[in-house]
Amino acid sequence: MKKNKYSYVGISLIILVFGIWAVDKIANQFSEPDLETIGKVPNFNFIDQNEKVVTNEDYKGKVYIAEFFFTTCPSICPIMNRNMVKIQNEFYGNPNVGVASFSIDPDYDTPKVLKEYATSYGITNPHWHLLTGAKEKIHHLANTGFNLYVGEAPEVEGGFEHSGFFALIDQEGYIRSRIDDNGNPIIYYDGLENEGIQMLIEDIKKLL
Repeated sequence: MKKNKYSYVGISLIILVFGIWAVDKIANQFSEPDLETIGKVPNFNFIDQNEKVVTNEDYKGKVYIAEFFFTTCPSICPIMNRNMVKIQNEFYGNPNVGVASFSIDPDYDTPKVLKEYATSYGITNPHWHLLTGAKEKIHHLANTGFNLYVGEAPEVEGGFEHSGFFALIDQEGYIRSRIDDNGNPIIYYDGLENEGIQMLIEDIKKLL
């Protein structure tokens, strides 16, 4: 049976419409971050390395990472912050990406000490605040606000215990997390391993 030119036009239109639908579906998949919402970060108010008061409002509209550390940590903190610098450099010059580094040893980690620490690690992002304040408030924020355990431990080298995890927070102040292969949120990102850092970089890009 001989097909006329109108049949070919009809087939072409069907192919074109299907192609547009497929492209739109793929674009929507990438534009909608498949990240779980874990909870809202509580209000906080601390002093950074530049002796500036920093609150949640300073991070509003930004994607940021939170960590708990201390400058004299002899074990995991240097690894964590070298990895955090890698993330800083990945988004160099982007004003919509920040970091909140809360010192769990604020009695020692004064703004002056934190400023020197920032310089030694090459921290240049103006939205990377190294924060100090009342110890009980910082520990409460970690243990209750983020559910990331920190505590004093005189028997441990350095005198404190804490995890090496990073928290990812979106522009509205919600902790976000990718889903693992079993459909469960990982909740936090491993700040000590390259795999965790790469996952975090990918998910920051999703939120941006």
